[in-house]
Amino acid sequence: MQNIPVKQRAKGVQSIDRAFASHFAKSMFITVSGILIISFFATRMFTHVDLNLYGYMVGTIVFLGGFFYRFIAWGERPPTKNLIKKGLKLLFRKSTPKTSAEHLATYRFIWNRGIYRWTQHVLIGWGCILSCLVTFPLVFGWMYFTMAESGMYTIVLLGMNVMTIPADGFIAFMSYNALNFSAIMVILGVCMALYRRLKNLQARAEQQFMYDFLPLYLLLLISITGLALTFINVFLHGAGHYVMSLIHQYSVIITLIYLPFGKLAHIPFRPLSVFARNYREHYGEKSMKQCRVCGNEFVSTEQSNDVIQVLGVNDLEFEMKEGFHLAELCLPCRRKYRISRFSGFPTHEVPVKEANQNAKG
Repeated sequence: MQNIPVKQRAKGVQSIDRAFASHFAKSMFITVSGILIISFFATRMFTHVDLNLYGYMVGTIVFLGGFFYRFIAWGERPPTKNLIKKGLKLLFRKSTPKTSAEHLATYRFIWNRGIYRWTQHVLIGWGCILSCLVTFPLVFGWMYFTMAESGMYTIVLLGMNVMTIPADGFIAFMSYNALNFSAIMVILGVCMALYRRLKNLQARAEQQFMYDFLPLYLLLLISITGLALTFINVFLHGAGHYVMSLIHQYSVIITLIYLPFGKLAHIPFRPLSVFARNYREHYGEKSMKQCRVCGNEFVSTEQSNDVIQVLGVNDLEFEMKEGFHLAELCLPCRRKYRISRFSGFPTHEVPVKEANQNAKG
């Protein structure tokens, strides 16, 4: 690869891009093709496909279409494109594993907002992650179980026999009930979130039904109907299983279709927060920008320059008559300056309360 001239490599990339009508079409083709190839080998040439999960397959494909549409539209914006480009270059920083763990696993960035909100996010986040790790491999046949006459289950992962376990053993019990455990976690987390939104005055003032409540109700519907299926099979001997399985499947499909376009979209976008953290830390270590008014360091010089450049790309000019750019002021001074321009008060007489980013509640 290193011996191939840069121009020749660029032509190869361009020729591939020309084979598709858009970035969206290319992303969908590559992703769906990859899923089919993996499923072909994982299911041993499609000999272990559960057609009862067909609806989930269709819902997942529709979700991928919505996700790529939303992500590409968002990623083409100048600030996002700049963040992704520089974030990829900084992906192998020594701090990346720690940052990834804090942002994607332990949710430490929420801890400062209070243990209640942290617990709620951990329950919802890890409940959803656990359910996805179980559901999608089963839906596409990447994982399935076979049972011998001796009463032993064989776990098959990507077409390979991983282990053989007793059907009534602990591992089997955990495997059967993994989705039930995740459903209980999500229900507890959603109930905590709903309680906070109904009791917290600030949340009540800002919330909207379609954006804030609907995602929680959808997660609640999926979890409750999933638990209802287990209840029906264990205690009612399967009575009403068919109807409840359809309700559960439709709730999952609707949520998958909605996911890229609502508040839940931040779940697949969340890994990019690692890029943002690396960007701030890396360029902050190099050089910090001093506010043109108070002299306090507030962002990295690189970020300040990037903000000015992005605003220029969008034809948004904030050059002040005093000879500086508005982006060269820290947030409190920027607020004071703008209030001064509108009110006529001298800047030093404008009272401004700084926002506390670590406020609890």
